[in-house]
Amino acid sequence: MGGPAFWGIAGSPISHSLTPRLFSVVGSSLGMEQAGQAFIEAASIEEFESKASALEGDLWLSCTAPLKHSPQSRLGIPGPEGINAINQLMRSGGVWSGTSTDGRGFVSACRHIGIEPSGSVLRMRGGGSAARSIAAAWSSEGGMIIPVMGRRELISGPWDSSLAESDVADIAVDLDAAPAGGASVEMQAALQVSISYGENQSPDEFAVIMVAAQHLEAWRSIFAPDRADELPGLGEILSKL
Repeated sequence: MGGPAFWGIAGSPISHSLTPRLFSVVGSSLGMEQAGQAFIEAASIEEFESKASALEGDLWLSCTAPLKHSPQSRLGIPGPEGINAINQLMRSGGVWSGTSTDGRGFVSACRHIGIEPSGSVLRMRGGGSAARSIAAAWSSEGGMIIPVMGRRELISGPWDSSLAESDVADIAVDLDAAPAGGASVEMQAALQVSISYGENQSPDEFAVIMVAAQHLEAWRSIFAPDRADELPGLGEILSKL
Protein backbone atom coordinates (compact mmCIF):
# COMPACT_ATOMS: atom_id res chain seq x y z
CA MET A 1 0.00 0.00 0.00
CA GLY A 2 1.15 3.54 -0.67
CA GLY A 3 3.08 5.87 1.58
CA PRO A 4 5.52 8.75 1.17
CA ALA A 5 8.71 8.71 -0.85
CA PHE A 6 10.70 9.45 2.32
CA TRP A 7 10.13 9.44 6.06
CA GLY A 8 12.43 10.25 8.95
CA ILE A 9 13.76 12.94 11.27
CA ALA A 10 14.90 16.56 11.00
CA GLY A 11 16.80 18.71 13.47
CA SER A 12 20.11 18.59 15.34
CA PRO A 13 21.35 16.34 16.88
CA ILE A 14 19.49 13.41 15.28
CA SER A 15 21.98 10.52 14.93
CA HIS A 16 20.47 8.82 18.01
CA SER A 17 16.87 9.19 16.84
CA LEU A 18 14.52 6.20 16.82
CA THR A 19 12.07 7.97 14.53
CA PRO A 20 13.14 6.42 11.19
CA ARG A 21 12.93 2.98 12.81
CA LEU A 22 9.51 3.80 14.24
CA PHE A 23 8.29 4.83 10.79
CA SER A 24 9.44 1.47 9.41
CA VAL A 25 7.80 -0.51 12.23
CA VAL A 26 4.44 1.27 12.00
CA GLY A 27 4.50 1.37 8.20
CA SER A 28 5.17 -2.38 8.05
CA SER A 29 2.26 -3.08 10.40
CA LEU A 30 -0.01 -1.22 7.97
CA GLY A 31 1.36 -3.06 4.95
CA MET A 32 2.95 0.07 3.48
CA GLU A 33 5.85 0.06 1.10
CA GLN A 34 9.02 1.06 2.94
CA ALA A 35 9.96 4.66 2.22
CA GLY A 36 13.47 6.03 1.91
CA GLN A 37 15.07 6.88 5.25
CA ALA A 38 15.53 10.62 5.75
CA PHE A 39 18.02 11.96 8.30
CA ILE A 40 17.94 15.73 7.77
CA GLU A 41 20.64 17.15 10.04
CA ALA A 42 19.76 20.84 10.11
CA ALA A 43 20.60 23.55 12.62
CA SER A 44 18.46 26.19 10.87
CA ILE A 45 15.30 26.40 8.83
CA GLU A 46 17.36 27.52 5.83
CA GLU A 47 19.48 24.38 6.02
CA PHE A 48 16.35 22.28 6.47
CA GLU A 49 14.62 23.77 3.42
CA SER A 50 17.70 23.22 1.26
CA LYS A 51 18.07 19.56 2.26
CA ALA A 52 14.34 18.80 2.14
CA SER A 53 14.04 20.28 -1.34
CA ALA A 54 16.60 17.74 -2.56
CA LEU A 55 14.22 14.90 -1.63
CA GLU A 56 11.63 14.44 -4.35
CA GLY A 57 8.10 13.31 -3.58
CA ASP A 58 6.00 13.21 -0.43
CA LEU A 59 7.90 13.53 2.85
CA TRP A 60 6.89 12.61 6.40
CA LEU A 61 9.11 13.90 9.23
CA SER A 62 9.35 14.24 12.95
CA CYS A 63 10.87 17.61 13.73
CA THR A 64 13.09 18.23 16.74
CA ALA A 65 15.15 21.11 18.11
CA PRO A 66 16.02 23.66 16.87
CA LEU A 67 13.32 23.49 14.18
CA LYS A 68 10.06 23.30 16.11
CA HIS A 69 9.20 27.00 15.77
CA SER A 70 10.58 27.91 12.35
CA PRO A 71 8.13 25.93 10.13
CA GLN A 72 5.24 28.10 11.27
CA SER A 73 6.53 31.24 9.59
CA ARG A 74 8.67 29.78 6.80
CA LEU A 75 6.32 26.99 5.71
CA GLY A 76 3.04 28.66 6.69
CA ILE A 77 2.02 26.02 9.22
CA PRO A 78 0.15 27.28 12.30
CA GLY A 79 0.96 25.59 15.59
CA PRO A 80 -1.82 24.45 17.96
CA GLU A 81 -3.30 27.17 20.19
CA GLY A 82 -1.01 28.13 23.03
CA ILE A 83 1.74 25.77 21.88
CA ASN A 84 2.80 27.69 18.78
CA ALA A 85 5.24 25.01 17.68
CA ILE A 86 5.17 21.76 15.75
CA ASN A 87 7.09 18.50 15.93
CA GLN A 88 5.50 16.62 13.02
CA LEU A 89 5.77 17.71 9.38
CA MET A 90 4.21 16.31 6.23
CA ARG A 91 4.79 17.42 2.65
CA SER A 92 2.10 16.02 0.38
CA GLY A 93 1.80 17.10 -3.22
CA GLY A 94 4.25 19.89 -2.45
CA VAL A 95 2.09 21.33 0.34
CA TRP A 96 3.32 21.35 3.95
CA SER A 97 1.19 20.62 7.02
CA GLY A 98 2.11 19.91 10.61
CA THR A 99 1.05 19.44 14.21
CA SER A 100 2.38 18.93 17.74
CA THR A 101 2.23 15.52 19.41
CA ASP A 102 4.69 15.97 22.32
CA GLY A 103 1.92 16.52 24.86
CA ARG A 104 -0.32 13.67 23.77
CA GLY A 105 2.71 11.39 23.64
CA PHE A 106 3.68 12.35 27.19
CA VAL A 107 0.17 11.63 28.46
CA SER A 108 0.09 8.27 26.66
CA ALA A 109 3.51 7.33 28.04
CA CYS A 110 2.40 8.22 31.58
CA ARG A 111 -0.64 5.99 31.22
CA HIS A 112 1.62 3.22 29.92
CA ILE A 113 3.63 3.30 33.18
CA GLY A 114 0.49 3.50 35.32
CA ILE A 115 0.08 7.24 35.93
CA GLU A 116 -3.31 8.70 35.05
CA PRO A 117 -3.11 12.48 34.46
CA SER A 118 -6.58 13.18 35.90
CA GLY A 119 -6.09 14.18 39.51
CA SER A 120 -2.28 13.89 39.30
CA VAL A 121 0.19 16.73 39.81
CA LEU A 122 3.05 17.22 37.36
CA ARG A 123 6.13 19.23 38.37
CA MET A 124 7.57 20.50 35.11
CA ARG A 125 10.78 22.47 34.51
CA GLY A 126 10.98 24.62 31.39
CA GLY A 127 8.76 26.68 29.13
CA GLY A 128 9.71 25.71 25.58
CA SER A 129 7.63 24.03 22.89
CA ALA A 130 7.63 20.59 24.55
CA ALA A 131 6.67 22.14 27.89
CA ARG A 132 3.75 24.04 26.36
CA SER A 133 2.56 20.97 24.48
CA ILE A 134 2.74 18.81 27.61
CA ALA A 135 1.05 21.49 29.73
CA ALA A 136 -1.81 21.73 27.25
CA ALA A 137 -2.33 17.97 27.03
CA TRP A 138 -1.90 17.34 30.79
CA SER A 139 -4.35 20.05 31.79
CA SER A 140 -6.90 18.93 29.17
CA GLU A 141 -6.88 15.49 30.81
CA GLY A 142 -7.64 16.92 34.26
CA GLY A 143 -4.08 17.03 35.59
CA MET A 144 -2.50 19.81 37.66
CA ILE A 145 0.87 21.44 36.96
CA ILE A 146 3.61 22.94 39.15
CA PRO A 147 5.76 24.99 36.76
CA VAL A 148 9.46 25.36 37.59
CA MET A 149 11.55 28.10 36.04
CA GLY A 150 14.20 26.81 33.65
CA ARG A 151 15.80 28.48 30.65
CA ARG A 152 12.35 29.86 29.88
CA GLU A 153 9.25 30.49 31.95
CA LEU A 154 6.01 28.68 31.14
CA ILE A 155 3.89 31.42 29.59
CA SER A 156 0.17 31.91 30.04
CA GLY A 157 -1.93 29.47 28.05
CA PRO A 158 -4.91 27.10 28.06
CA TRP A 159 -3.34 25.39 31.10
CA ASP A 160 -3.62 28.45 33.39
CA SER A 161 -6.56 27.09 35.40
CA SER A 162 -4.61 23.87 36.07
CA LEU A 163 -1.62 25.46 37.82
CA ALA A 164 -1.29 23.86 41.25
CA GLU A 165 -0.77 25.67 44.53
CA SER A 166 0.33 22.45 46.24
CA ASP A 167 4.05 21.65 46.44
CA VAL A 168 3.48 17.86 46.31
CA ALA A 169 3.94 16.28 42.89
CA ASP A 170 3.18 12.78 41.62
CA ILE A 171 5.58 13.00 38.67
CA ALA A 172 8.30 15.41 37.54
CA VAL A 173 10.12 16.06 34.28
CA ASP A 174 13.01 18.39 33.42
CA LEU A 175 12.28 19.58 29.89
CA ASP A 176 15.50 21.59 29.80
CA ALA A 177 17.65 18.43 29.89
CA ALA A 178 19.98 18.39 26.89
CA PRO A 179 18.93 16.19 23.94
CA ALA A 180 20.52 12.80 23.23
CA GLY A 181 20.49 11.64 26.84
CA GLY A 182 21.36 14.80 28.72
CA ALA A 183 21.17 14.77 32.52
CA SER A 184 18.14 16.19 34.32
CA VAL A 185 18.01 18.49 37.32
CA GLU A 186 16.73 16.55 40.33
CA MET A 187 13.18 17.57 41.22
CA GLN A 188 10.91 16.73 44.14
CA ALA A 189 8.20 14.23 43.16
CA ALA A 190 7.09 10.65 43.78
CA LEU A 191 8.61 9.79 40.39
CA GLN A 192 10.90 11.70 38.03
CA VAL A 193 11.12 10.83 34.33
CA SER A 194 13.16 12.09 31.41
CA ILE A 195 12.17 12.58 27.78
CA SER A 196 15.81 12.71 26.59
CA TYR A 197 17.36 9.46 25.33
CA GLY A 198 20.77 8.63 23.86
CA GLU A 199 22.45 6.08 21.63
CA ASN A 200 22.12 3.07 23.97
CA GLN A 201 18.46 3.50 24.81
CA SER A 202 16.21 0.75 26.18
CA PRO A 203 12.51 0.27 25.33
CA ASP A 204 11.86 0.41 29.09
CA GLU A 205 13.09 4.01 29.37
CA PHE A 206 10.35 6.60 29.72
CA ALA A 207 11.93 8.73 27.00
CA VAL A 208 11.71 5.86 24.53
CA ILE A 209 8.13 5.08 25.56
CA MET A 210 7.24 8.73 24.97
CA VAL A 211 8.90 9.01 21.55
CA ALA A 212 7.03 5.89 20.44
CA ALA A 213 3.77 7.21 21.88
CA GLN A 214 4.03 10.62 20.24
CA HIS A 215 4.98 8.93 16.97
CA LEU A 216 1.77 6.90 17.06
CA GLU A 217 -0.14 10.11 17.75
CA ALA A 218 1.42 11.58 14.60
CA TRP A 219 0.08 8.71 12.50
CA ARG A 220 -3.38 9.21 14.02
CA SER A 221 -3.47 12.94 13.51
CA ILE A 222 -1.52 13.71 10.34
CA PHE A 223 0.17 10.81 8.52
CA ALA A 224 -2.70 8.30 8.25
CA PRO A 225 -5.77 9.47 10.20
CA ASP A 226 -8.02 7.36 7.99
CA ARG A 227 -6.25 4.24 9.27
CA ALA A 228 -6.13 5.14 12.97
CA ASP A 229 -8.10 2.03 13.94
CA GLU A 230 -5.50 -0.20 12.28
CA LEU A 231 -2.47 1.20 14.11
CA PRO A 232 -0.54 -1.12 16.42
CA GLY A 233 -0.62 -0.49 20.16
CA LEU A 234 2.17 1.20 22.07
CA GLY A 235 3.27 -2.02 23.74
CA GLU A 236 3.56 -3.77 20.39
CA ILE A 237 5.69 -0.97 18.98
CA LEU A 238 8.02 -1.00 21.99
CA SER A 239 8.47 -4.77 21.71
CA LYS A 240 9.86 -4.29 18.19
CA LEU A 241 12.45 -1.64 19.06
